[in-house]
Amino acid sequence: MASMEENFPRGGIQKKPKEDKTPKLKLERDNLFDVHHEKQSQKRKRSQRDQGKQKKFKADKIAPAKDNVTIEPLVIEDLCEGMLLLGCIKEVSDYELVISLPNGLSGFVPVTQISDAYSKMLSKQVAQGELLEDLNSLLDMYSPGTLVRCVVTSAEKSADGRRSIKLSINPKKVNKGLNASSLASGMLLSGFVSSVEDHGYLIDIGVSGTHAFLPRQKAQNYIKALKRGPDLKIGQNLNCVIVEVKNGGRVVRLSVDRSEVAASLATEQQNWALSNLLPGLVVKARVQKVAPLGIKLSFLSSFTGIVDFMHMDPEKSTNYSPDQVMKACILSIHPTSKVVRLTLRQAFLHPGGSPNQLSNDRMGAVVKESTVKAFYKQFGAVFELDDGTLAFARLKHLSKTRKSFKPGSFKTGCKHRCRIIDYSLMDEMCIVSLKSHVIAARFLQYQDIHTGDVVQGKVFAMKHIGMQVKVTDGIKGLVPSMHLADVILKQPEKKYSIGDEVKCRVLECNPAGKKLILTLKKSLVQSKLPILSNYEDAKPGLITHGFVVCAREFGCIVKFYNDVKGLVPKNELSSEPISCPDKVFHEGQVVKVMVLKCEPEQERLLLSFRLSSPSAPEDKKECTAKEKREVKYQIGEMVDVKVLKKKDNGLEVSILEDEGNVIAGIPTAHLSDFVPTCKLLWHCLQEGDVLPRLMCLSDKGERIILSRKSAVISAVQEEQVVRSFSEIQPGMLLTGYVRNVMPFGVFVEFPFGVTGLAPKVSMSDKFVTDTKDHFVVGQTVVAKVMSIDEEKQRVLLNLKVSECSSGDSAAESFALLNQYFKEIKEIRNLLRRRGEPSAAQGLCELLPGKELQLVVQDVKEDGSAVFSGSCVTGLTVTATRYHLGDKNIAPGEKTKVLVLHVDALTSKVYVSLREELLKQRAKQLLTENSQHSAIVQHIAEEFAIVSLLETGQLAAVPIASHLNDTFRFDSEKLKVGQIISATLKVVKESDHGILLAVQGRAKKDVFVRVRNESETALEEVLATVKHSLSLGDIVTGTVKSVKPTHVTVAIDDKLTGSIHASRILDGVPIGSFPTCTLKAGQKVTARVIGGRDVNTHRYLPITHPHFTQSIPELSMRPSEIEGKVTAMLNLKEDNGLKKPGLYNVGQTVTCFVKKYNILKNWLEVEVAPHIRGRVPHLLLSLNTKILKHPEKSFKNGQAISATVTGTDVTETKLCLSLTGIQSLEQGSITVGMVTKVIPHIGLTIALPGGKTGKVSIFHLNDTYMDNPLGDFKVGKIVRCYILSHENGKIQLSLRQSRLNPKNNSKVEDAEITCIKDVKKGQLVRGYVKSVTSSGVFFGLSASLLGRILFQNVSPYFVQKHSLYKKYLPEGKLLTAKVLGVNGKEKHIELSLLPKDTGMPSILPESLGLPRYDAEEDKREADNREKREELKLKTKRRRENSESEKAKPKKRKMCPADENDSGIEVYYREEEDDDQEEEAAEKKSKVRKPGEAPRLQVSTGFTWDEDINATDTAVLNQKEESSESEEEEDPQLKLKKQTKKEKELEKQKKEKELCKLEAALMDPSRQPQSADDFDRLVLSSPNSSIVWLQYMAFHLQATEIEKARAVAERALKTICFREEQEKLNVWVALLNLENMYGTEETLMKVFERAVQYNEPLKVFQHLCDIYANSEKYKQAEELYHTMLKRFRQEKSVWLKYASFLLKQGQTEATHRLLERALKALPTKEHVDVISRFAQLEFRFGDPEHAKALFESTLSSYPKRTDIWSIYMDIMIKHGSQKEIRDIFERVVHLSLAPKKMKFFFKRYLDYEKKFGTTESVLAVKRAALEYVETRSSLVET
Repeated sequence: MASMEENFPRGGIQKKPKEDKTPKLKLERDNLFDVHHEKQSQKRKRSQRDQGKQKKFKADKIAPAKDNVTIEPLVIEDLCEGMLLLGCIKEVSDYELVISLPNGLSGFVPVTQISDAYSKMLSKQVAQGELLEDLNSLLDMYSPGTLVRCVVTSAEKSADGRRSIKLSINPKKVNKGLNASSLASGMLLSGFVSSVEDHGYLIDIGVSGTHAFLPRQKAQNYIKALKRGPDLKIGQNLNCVIVEVKNGGRVVRLSVDRSEVAASLATEQQNWALSNLLPGLVVKARVQKVAPLGIKLSFLSSFTGIVDFMHMDPEKSTNYSPDQVMKACILSIHPTSKVVRLTLRQAFLHPGGSPNQLSNDRMGAVVKESTVKAFYKQFGAVFELDDGTLAFARLKHLSKTRKSFKPGSFKTGCKHRCRIIDYSLMDEMCIVSLKSHVIAARFLQYQDIHTGDVVQGKVFAMKHIGMQVKVTDGIKGLVPSMHLADVILKQPEKKYSIGDEVKCRVLECNPAGKKLILTLKKSLVQSKLPILSNYEDAKPGLITHGFVVCAREFGCIVKFYNDVKGLVPKNELSSEPISCPDKVFHEGQVVKVMVLKCEPEQERLLLSFRLSSPSAPEDKKECTAKEKREVKYQIGEMVDVKVLKKKDNGLEVSILEDEGNVIAGIPTAHLSDFVPTCKLLWHCLQEGDVLPRLMCLSDKGERIILSRKSAVISAVQEEQVVRSFSEIQPGMLLTGYVRNVMPFGVFVEFPFGVTGLAPKVSMSDKFVTDTKDHFVVGQTVVAKVMSIDEEKQRVLLNLKVSECSSGDSAAESFALLNQYFKEIKEIRNLLRRRGEPSAAQGLCELLPGKELQLVVQDVKEDGSAVFSGSCVTGLTVTATRYHLGDKNIAPGEKTKVLVLHVDALTSKVYVSLREELLKQRAKQLLTENSQHSAIVQHIAEEFAIVSLLETGQLAAVPIASHLNDTFRFDSEKLKVGQIISATLKVVKESDHGILLAVQGRAKKDVFVRVRNESETALEEVLATVKHSLSLGDIVTGTVKSVKPTHVTVAIDDKLTGSIHASRILDGVPIGSFPTCTLKAGQKVTARVIGGRDVNTHRYLPITHPHFTQSIPELSMRPSEIEGKVTAMLNLKEDNGLKKPGLYNVGQTVTCFVKKYNILKNWLEVEVAPHIRGRVPHLLLSLNTKILKHPEKSFKNGQAISATVTGTDVTETKLCLSLTGIQSLEQGSITVGMVTKVIPHIGLTIALPGGKTGKVSIFHLNDTYMDNPLGDFKVGKIVRCYILSHENGKIQLSLRQSRLNPKNNSKVEDAEITCIKDVKKGQLVRGYVKSVTSSGVFFGLSASLLGRILFQNVSPYFVQKHSLYKKYLPEGKLLTAKVLGVNGKEKHIELSLLPKDTGMPSILPESLGLPRYDAEEDKREADNREKREELKLKTKRRRENSESEKAKPKKRKMCPADENDSGIEVYYREEEDDDQEEEAAEKKSKVRKPGEAPRLQVSTGFTWDEDINATDTAVLNQKEESSESEEEEDPQLKLKKQTKKEKELEKQKKEKELCKLEAALMDPSRQPQSADDFDRLVLSSPNSSIVWLQYMAFHLQATEIEKARAVAERALKTICFREEQEKLNVWVALLNLENMYGTEETLMKVFERAVQYNEPLKVFQHLCDIYANSEKYKQAEELYHTMLKRFRQEKSVWLKYASFLLKQGQTEATHRLLERALKALPTKEHVDVISRFAQLEFRFGDPEHAKALFESTLSSYPKRTDIWSIYMDIMIKHGSQKEIRDIFERVVHLSLAPKKMKFFFKRYLDYEKKFGTTESVLAVKRAALEYVETRSSLVET
């Protein structure tokens, strides 16, 4: 028992006398584990743990003290290479399986350690570079919860000291101990499917020399239960039972049947030995000994094993006793010590089962009270959780550190707070942690992280793709390079170093793939706007932050969280138009956007950068509507509209979807495809009517244009349109509408704005005399593209019906008729809905075929009659002479008439009185497509009304057969009374009241039928002839006709056969024309080799049932005629010509040219009668001349040799190549076709085999040219050299030196591949890439850029950078000299200066720009200024009086304009730490309230663009207007003035002079001109403000030199005592040089300023100037100089610290503090630390700041000033708890009563403001106690 306490401590209880111990222990066990007896129905997991513990205690009781064997659970150190384990799959990913091992351990299996067959397939896939069909991913084959046998392949320590367990489940390694002779039936092995056969599966069981086979029937049940498809997959893991062993173990038959596997048991007969024992075997075992932490068992008669406490069966209520027999499952076998571990848990005792899982919601749960069940000092503790289940925690998870671990707190029954951090599948127990930081952690696993969460992390690696950040131990994320900062960082390693703490935001989280993408962009991390992480949340009007991923000419693409992205169209980028968005917006830029529209299903999102538009005044409403709709409607979008107004040329409508805000127009011609219907619909529509389903046609003009043309709408919806000129190909059929009719032809416009011309010759199949007779503007037409002129962007069209129709004229004409009546019906319904009791309503009721009783009103001279009646009020009813028949009628007579046609537009009704129409006949049953004779009764514009001869029923017949069929000669027109043949199409009298028919084939059709590609044109064979021929019959016949690829032969009078070109000669010479050897009328002998179906033209084998009704296919080949029939049969049945699929890739075949398809750009060939093929354009030849005109190079019927490259998608045609199989390897030369020309970048080229490559502009030629892409057009054929072929990207070169290296032609511009090719001093040519604020970027090669600083661009000083952009456009070819090459940073500095390059200056001398080297003499400048001032004095005086006065308003609105002149003496509000300097400067400054000045030196004026903004003398409005009137035309006034008027004018002038004098005397007046300033500086020579205003005045006019001269004058003039005033001017001059000068001129001024002023102040001002103009590098260098020069100055250290913190360099600041403390005297230390801490609070890390204050106060507790500062800052930034803690500490200090009173008062004020009444009372009590203790101390 003594040793038992040692092994089983009770949380560190001291040992007690032996007799006390036993009852105590027994009592504890009963109390602790009696749960099981009380609640049998508790969850299984709970009982498992309970029982587990019970065994242990039993062990404690029984184990004799002398023979004590301790059974420890497995620890990671016990694992070694070769150890066999039973594991359970925990997670499956693409490349590995995570395996749960016994005792809470885990390992992983890489994808290469599955099985040999699977690894082989992986290698094959990698080698081929394409996905294999039968290779399944691990996710398809494995699922979590499956038990697997594994072997440890390595258990090495990683760099961070952790062990990672690498496992293998490869049967070769797992079953290593087995050999063929040791196999026996009944054995349970793990096997892997290695191949799938017809009758079963070959299984890899890892035993060499043994073939294992699994029959299909034995696997059926397993496959059904698995539900993973109808077959087992290669690499799938199986538990197999050996059913039969043959040939001494060389062949074994297996079963995977679930019942057989579950019942399998390892027995002695199976000859198991310790060397080949496997985990997962179920054995019968006998208890040998019960030890403290488990049981010792014996099994398979001679082996012993151990069971640890975690694997005892929790279900058994009886205790284990020696010799007890039970089932056990082997868990692990140690390779060297041969220790076998087993489990008694029920889940493992039936092979093929799986352990219990943990519910998802429990993972990560915090358990407030978990009770200690037992504690094991080597392992950890077992707890009972709140739901009764058991969990364990390893020792390292019981306390924060090893030192803080207290065994005493883990006595049985102790309560602890813990968190479930994992679940061990192999132990069926939760794993918990008691570590406080784990319990408090926000995130435990990837599932806990949500998109948009702000997380803290630590940088742990820098990669080229970004930075890796560790969020917690198990969670790592990536910050892509774009997201490292708000701007793109070129050298992120300077900003971030490994170990830095960073605050990121989650952009994307994919727990399944353990993928976490973060951002460090401050704007996103600190954004308070809503997070947009899915399209459903994107409601219109939502404003949020996103980042730009792409800026192109069409707009910007902005991305949000979870890969949600949207488009900001060009017109929504800004309120001002932006021509080049890519120059304004850069990739990665954070932007604030507003959602305009979202379609979540299509994942389409439309955004705007214009966040709020101010409410538009009335007169701008239309404009606003336009802006709105521009975003919303794309061409092709369908909308419903409401008619607002009818205009002469169409309708003005509002779009209903947008609640009528968007106004659109519909031209009359676009109301229908039919010209008469357009007019009718326009006539019938009224304001307020709704028209459904109109299409947006264009958006270019002031408003949207809509169309209702159904043919155009369906063309757009079926994508039979071209969106741009580049998409047009000759031969295309496009639907459009007539734009204009000219004498020379017709202009046709198509949707998306493409226009083409149909010349007069191509307009019609008929002769065209006048183009206006054929087409009208707006008419819908179908046009065929004839040719395109790319240079002039012109398209020539053909409108001939023969070219544009599909060939089925009946179907086309019926479709038109049907559509026409459909539209007429819609118009009727519209009128009916309106419900007007007018003539229009009457029109709706009158249908053709209706009988009416009317009164004859009048009979005209021409024989026609007019009728009237109540049912036709307001309508004109007429019958022509023909329709009166033989009847003689008189006015007033009543008669019966039949309605023929109603013309709603003219309100005319045409009727007939003919007897054959009126007489009642029995209606016959008519059938569709039946032919009838019919009489034409009436002819309307689009159709004719006919009556059927047999029945007298009326039918409508279309006049036009096609949209383009618009013109008829008089002889062709239908005439009333004419008899025609009609084919009925609609046999019911529907809503139209008549039948619909088409004209029969009375006249010959004008169109030729377009044949299918698969047909062979056997025009002569018209009807099927039954014959008795069979395969092999010899026939003789006469050649009837010779076609390029076949010959037709008349066998007898009726029967015709066909001989294919491949069946004429035995050996066909390449290039010959076999069919040309035969002539028409020649007698031939041939043998029947097959047949061809008459209708489908498909090849029929002889065995086909319809063979006797086919066209016989013959062969004339001598070898086939002479050969025997049997040989023929074999040849035909087996010769691989049956299917295209049987041809091998690479095989050479002889084929015959059928034709070159211009539309599809391929050559169509025939290999055999039934085998066709295609040769793509680029595979026709390597000669570019042939490729330019392939149709000329290949003649129909020519024999050519081709290589098979595969079959097409339908597998009915071969894909062939005439150039062999192209290998696009590096260094090879091929041909390609230009598909895209990208300005300033290069070409995209289509290569053979469907691949594409890119050519950079640097690889187009050996000599660079000004317009390198000018010679290249889309479609041009070029020879290309393949530079590289990596990752599917192909880089090409068109340089002659690459294509023809033997020519040794001169290479003027050599290739620059890397930075090593560039040498200092070398002259290089290249193209301008861009002009930015930091210089001109210059492309030297596709991958290399050089930079040209502005001073090296031209010898002239240029103020406006836009001038550079004008003279250095993108793509300009220039010569530059290399000034320097930095290989490490890949920087190349170049120069364009004439002295370097020998070329003329980039900027012409004619611009009159100042030269950099022209130093002007100051005195000379002064003199010249004075002279100019004298000249202009009078003029400026006049200007003064007439200047505008109403400017101060503008000043308030824009204190700093964009194109600001500014002598940027930058002002920064944040600089609170520079209190000393500011205090001194404030005295000399006058600041206006509400202004944000940009000057530190002065705020009394603005640097506004318009100097008049400083004018404050305001004249009243009336006077100003009268003045302006006067100025209009003074000469005109003088002529007309009378004496009185002159007197008045004189008085007026006197008044004005008085006013002017008063204004000049006004002290508040602002100066207007140089004269004014001169007067002003004379009156206030020492005022720096006046001098600076004077400088600003010159800068406004961009006169930099004059501004410099003024500054120099000021420095000479201002009195030497006015130090501050002088300093202000020096600072302004520094600012001026920083903005407009060079680094050199700035340094000169700086050095002078240091001599004349207090150096420290000048240094500090220059630092500020650098920082404000974002020249951080120069600022840092200057600070380093200051730290050396002013080491003892505290302010320098603080200023530098502030600078570093604003840059985000917290670590550098911490190092700076250490340096400062070393440099400064000790008395300053406390103050410096305090100031540093204040800065940290504002700009850096508040936690570090607190630490600084705390350490200072612990050293100097009586520094009340520091306490006060700490309190103030914490009140601003800290939590109430922290603040109260500080107050509590302060009020308990022993300080002077006066100071204590101050602190108590502050504490009381704080509590009054933020606390409760109780807390206020508590402070008062504390104060009272302090007073009492003080008084008692005094007394004592």
